[in-house]
Amino acid sequence: MKRFALILVATALVATTSQAATVKQSSSGICHDENSSYYERTKNFKPFNSLDACLQAGGRLPKGYSSSSTSSSSTPTTSSGYSREQFGRGWADVDGDCQNSRHEALIAQSTGQVRFKTGRECRVVAGRWISPFTGTVIHDPSMIDIDHVVPLKWAWDRGANRWSPTQRERFANDPANLLSVEASLNRQKGAKGPDQWLPPANQCQYVLRFTRVMKTHKLKLSPAEERRLTQTRSRVCG
Repeated sequence: MKRFALILVATALVATTSQAATVKQSSSGICHDENSSYYERTKNFKPFNSLDACLQAGGRLPKGYSSSSTSSSSTPTTSSGYSREQFGRGWADVDGDCQNSRHEALIAQSTGQVRFKTGRECRVVAGRWISPFTGTVIHDPSMIDIDHVVPLKWAWDRGANRWSPTQRERFANDPANLLSVEASLNRQKGAKGPDQWLPPANQCQYVLRFTRVMKTHKLKLSPAEERRLTQTRSRVCG
């Protein structure tokens, strides 16, 4: 009986820890971690395990969000000073048509007619996407992440840390750097470059696109990284 009680206590502690680590995306699309003043009040939400994951799924940061006001355990910040907010508060509506960059990418990359949320043309709720990472056909945009071909953290470590906030936001919303792919593979990729991670399919096209975006934004590789990228490109492109 005592052993059973101990198991129950341990299970409750694990559940509590897991819940505390949850990032909540509210019904209005705002990502709240446990440091947000609205965290406890957000009852109807979609859970994510990090702010980056919530933002990739189309969420945005609360107004006034600042990494300096959050704890290091909850903010996607590294010793290099990187945080997602350095590249803007989630997806931007660059042309002011109510469709942010995530939905612009979904519209542009759908191979069939997209459907919008009833009564509005801001939020895509259905379409037909062929993942460039696998060739899989996806109809539900909630299963899609918009991948930054050149990851934001990767770019930060190779020159973006010296850009202006406007330059970084432009980079984060550059259509050439955005691909509609499976959420699971985008999160598996994380902030890795082609020398550390490649998609299951279309590897040559991926590496060429990565290189083009990197050069367009004048990101700098070390000689060793340049050598590894060249080797990877030669291996997958022949």
